[in-house]
Amino acid sequence: MTIPKTILIATTKKGKLNEFKEALKDLKFNFLTLKDINFPKIQPKENGKTFKENSIIKARFYGKRANLMTLSDDSGLLVDALPNKLGIKTKRYAKGTDKNRYKKLLKKMVNVPRKERKARFISAVTFYNPKTDKLVTTQGICDGKIAFKPQGLNGFGYDPIFIVKELNKHFAELTLEEKNKISHRAKALEKMKKYLFL
Repeated sequence: MTIPKTILIATTKKGKLNEFKEALKDLKFNFLTLKDINFPKIQPKENGKTFKENSIIKARFYGKRANLMTLSDDSGLLVDALPNKLGIKTKRYAKGTDKNRYKKLLKKMVNVPRKERKARFISAVTFYNPKTDKLVTTQGICDGKIAFKPQGLNGFGYDPIFIVKELNKHFAELTLEEKNKISHRAKALEKMKKYLFL
């Protein structure tokens, strides 16, 4: 009997972790979390200038310390009406909770008309193997627009105010299974699957 390979999913965010597991559930790997291995409460300095750079920083940081093959993600929201305000700074856009952040964004865009509210989520996923120093990064994009008010009870982050172009629904209105067919992270993970067998 073949023992499944172990891969560390390097995140402490429950919502992100659930999306990883859902997207990769058909693969025969043993997926562990930072909590599963009692990883110390230390984090890398995400000082990259792109999602890809920050994703690599996290994969190497956790992979080397845990001595496990590791998957990490860096993602964020880009809003056309607010250039350079979010992006890699998305999670630092406002202090406090996810709700604090998306409420601040809605307030900033209160006078932005519907046709000028285009936005997109971007995810960079990195696989790192500390034994071989192998490094692979894939990226996914999900286009949409910023709503005028939040809607839906699912998801996390900015999901309640992001309307997916493909379905014309808020991310927070979708089930995890539905979201994982079209989301930026799901697209990046789908591309990543072929590299996990190399």
